[in-house]
Amino acid sequence: MATFVGFWVDRLGNPVTRKWGGEVTEQTQERVTIDGGVAVGVDNSASSMRALAVAAEEAVRRGAVLHIVRAWSMRTTPLPKDWPTGTVPSLEQYEEMVRTETEQLLADKIGNEPGCEVRMHVVHSPSPQALLSASRGADLLVVGHRGRGGFSGLMLGSVAEQCVRHAACPVLVVRPSI
Repeated sequence: MATFVGFWVDRLGNPVTRKWGGEVTEQTQERVTIDGGVAVGVDNSASSMRALAVAAEEAVRRGAVLHIVRAWSMRTTPLPKDWPTGTVPSLEQYEEMVRTETEQLLADKIGNEPGCEVRMHVVHSPSPQALLSASRGADLLVVGHRGRGGFSGLMLGSVAEQCVRHAACPVLVVRPSI
């Protein structure tokens, strides 16, 4: 069974590591700091799921770490169906919901034995900023051609476009199968 390791930063920006199942005691992560490997943006869209599959294959091919970057905000994170009406979760509760959802998504998509080390970064940040900060340390950034935005006719979504223009490493944009 694979061990997923999460990275957070403390108030001074120092990386803090925790293995899934342990208690979260640090502040909400607001940027991604990685050192090499393949980074991929995941938002549960069909496009990001294809990007995840391609990134996992590329990480195995390179013998590199696969960094899963899941950016979130209160606006983009749905409440669980059983959440009490009229209440708003804390940032920590939102982050835990996103983390749990992303862990399940990873287990479903790449399984427990992906063939490479996997690190998940759950980041309270707009997607472009999270991915661009990851690109500073990545060998390759993989993104889907478009995410969950409302303009389905676009050939390239706004996040992918920003990554292509501003990333500090090569960017692979994954298009749908034709």
